Amino acid sequence: MPRRRFLWAASGVCAGVRLGGAGSAEPLRVDAGRQLFVDDYLIAQTTFQRTFHKPRIHDASPVIKPETPLEMNNGYCPLACPFQDGVFYDPKDHLYKIWYHAGWFDGTAYAYSEDGIRWTRPDLDIERGTNRVLPRRDPYERDGVGVWLDQETSNPAERFKLFIYNRKHDQQEFRYASLHPGRTVSAGGSIYTSPDGVHWTERGATGPCGDNTNFYYNPFRKTWFYSIRTTSPRGRVRSYRECADFVKGAAWTAADVIFYATADDEDLPEPALGYPTQLYNLDAVGYESLMLGVFAIHRGPPNEVCAQGGFPKITDLTLAYSRDGIHWERPDRSAFLACSRRPGTWNRGYLHSSGGVCLIAGDELRFYFAAFSGVSPRLGGHMYAGGSTGLAILRRDGFASMDAGPDEGQLTTRPLRFTGSHLFVNANAHGGELTAELLGADGKVLPGFARRECRPVRADGTCQKVSWSPGGDLTALRNRPVILRFHGRRTQLFAFWISPDPSGASHGYVAAGGPGFTGPTDTVGSKPA
Repeated sequence: MPRRRFLWAASGVCAGVRLGGAGSAEPLRVDAGRQLFVDDYLIAQTTFQRTFHKPRIHDASPVIKPETPLEMNNGYCPLACPFQDGVFYDPKDHLYKIWYHAGWFDGTAYAYSEDGIRWTRPDLDIERGTNRVLPRRDPYERDGVGVWLDQETSNPAERFKLFIYNRKHDQQEFRYASLHPGRTVSAGGSIYTSPDGVHWTERGATGPCGDNTNFYYNPFRKTWFYSIRTTSPRGRVRSYRECADFVKGAAWTAADVIFYATADDEDLPEPALGYPTQLYNLDAVGYESLMLGVFAIHRGPPNEVCAQGGFPKITDLTLAYSRDGIHWERPDRSAFLACSRRPGTWNRGYLHSSGGVCLIAGDELRFYFAAFSGVSPRLGGHMYAGGSTGLAILRRDGFASMDAGPDEGQLTTRPLRFTGSHLFVNANAHGGELTAELLGADGKVLPGFARRECRPVRADGTCQKVSWSPGGDLTALRNRPVILRFHGRRTQLFAFWISPDPSGASHGYVAAGGPGFTGPTDTVGSKPA
């Protein structure tokens, strides 16, 4: 599939570069969601420069590590981390919830938290004395799992959804929680639904798929995407099955599966190894006005090399963006989250994102991820040992910013249409200032919305209102083609949106949720700075 080229390098753009005529395209609808500057989609012309930002690892990381007998795996390969699985905030219970891999190829466990830092492992009735949510099913072992909190379903019995890739072993050879449980005789996927995320009902087998297959919901298309591991001459790649019904759509055939993503030559190999890169996983979620994707890039070594050496594979997490969940822009190929590669560290290698991708906690985005140390209490080292749950923090909308230095810059959008009344920005203008003006389709400044009438934004905040004096209500401009032009110096602009609410509620999608949100979209906003 041809990949659409991103127009700018990560270091920014040259002054005065024009990306498209202000009146040359049909106006873009910006009714719902914060509008992020991760690519050139919104921009007609700018002298701002783009900067991509990386998260920081929270000081409490790893926030979950192997401790219980289930997680310790008889000392072979301790694990307590999402292997995709899922991390969501449930507004019904006001709790963070995580489903995770407990002990290698063993349990699917559940924990909850009030703050997302300190986690409680409940004693559940599935297997007393453990927090396992799927009962043991000898001679089957779990591999990858996907979990989703579905806040748009009308069926409360299907509020939670789960996919699991199982490996079935020879019954005569099978030994529970053993490093070598016996010969694998078959493998494949199954799906489950649940009203509470603890008690699950199996709904059937899926079509053909590879390990580390998972799924996500695309709220813009109102469809489920099974992100299916397939292979090509390059190695691991991704294909998809799109369906409106999670259960009915699981019964796909090979002919239903469509290729859609791979690593390529811009995903550079590990310098010391030189292996061609592969696409190990693809997770995605609706975030504000677009789909946010996590591409896990495998840089080697091959499984047999890691198995012999007793150390984890190298997989780094990179970001991608899409307006339809099928075609992905990958403007920054550097790792968003990179494994340390250092022996003895909890995050030495083999990073995995979690289902739901990220959560919103106030002004922050939270990314829960798996990382492997390779440390085995019983073996010394093993490629699948020592899996823990890390937490990375990023500013809300903070994937990329359009920056102005000491010399004033401008950013002019393509023509827009909206039904909101209040302009908000996520910007850091501390020590500088940001102003805006509105232009008609003819490029002329609209009366009452000139730059000189704009109250400058001079603070750092993720939800700051932009207003004009006098008035400044955008109601009269609803459904008219309007061009937005920002002027700034010493400022970073992360996003803008036009809200129907004075609170700044974006009505965009909130990924895996977060405290204060009552559903899948932001209807709350926050008090402007």
